[in-house]
Amino acid sequence: MKKLQGAGLGFRREMLSDLKQLDTPDVDFFEVAPENWLNIGGQYQKDLRSFTERYSFICHGLSLSLGGTEPLDIDLLDQIKKFINMHNVAFYTEHLSWCTDDGHLYDLLPIPFTEQAIQWVVSRIQQTQELLGMQIGIENASYYLNPPNGEMSEEEFIGEIVKRSGCFLHLDVNNIYVNSQNFGFDPYHYLDALPLQKVGYIHVAGHFTESDGLIIDSHGAEVIDPVWQLLRHSYSLITDVNTPTCLERDFNYPGMNDLMNEVEIIKQLQHEALTKRNGIIYDSAKRA
Repeated sequence: MKKLQGAGLGFRREMLSDLKQLDTPDVDFFEVAPENWLNIGGQYQKDLRSFTERYSFICHGLSLSLGGTEPLDIDLLDQIKKFINMHNVAFYTEHLSWCTDDGHLYDLLPIPFTEQAIQWVVSRIQQTQELLGMQIGIENASYYLNPPNGEMSEEEFIGEIVKRSGCFLHLDVNNIYVNSQNFGFDPYHYLDALPLQKVGYIHVAGHFTESDGLIIDSHGAEVIDPVWQLLRHSYSLITDVNTPTCLERDFNYPGMNDLMNEVEIIKQLQHEALTKRNGIIYDSAKRA
């Protein structure tokens, strides 16, 4: 895993014209879903290359189905590895979920929180890491039904998988908020119980509330204040305040200035947390 820091933005084809008009987008990195670019050629591929030559990039997978029962898609992993090497990608993360059942389901579904599932997922993560030749990250997912037959909390489940597989935790703050509202738990208690010393990457995003109150992790709206506050709390706990943090926005695009303003909020929260931490260290040193 290559070392990155700061604040980044999801890289989408729909944003290309706006991004190309900026002399120097004020981001520390971009994130790309490799599945959306593997079979794209022509001008789109040239545009992507022009950005990966100038900026750091991270890959966030959509369809590996780490919790699925079918064999890992080795052909997909081979393509992702070539993409990573071609574009000098810093690291790769995937959702802790499953999305295949005799074909792709085009949805991310929760894995039962059981010992058997831990062993299964750990073996698939280790196989993925071996094939890609790098440590990967797993992301806590949003979901809309509780997985059956749970033997432990989701926090314990994630912690065991991270510990046994040797992967790092990709912390999605908005997913925690969405799940906490849909299932009625305290997002701060949940966050505090995760293996935060293993966080290597963070997501923040907006969401959509249905008429019946169900919250959907849509990535199609601005980030709301409770999610920013949860991110602020995350920075107070994780080992590295400058852990790379990406703003996700997949549709309903505002102007690029609005997106950059949200990226700037990430930077401000990181700076605030670093200042507080350094102040505590400085104050402790003075007392000593």
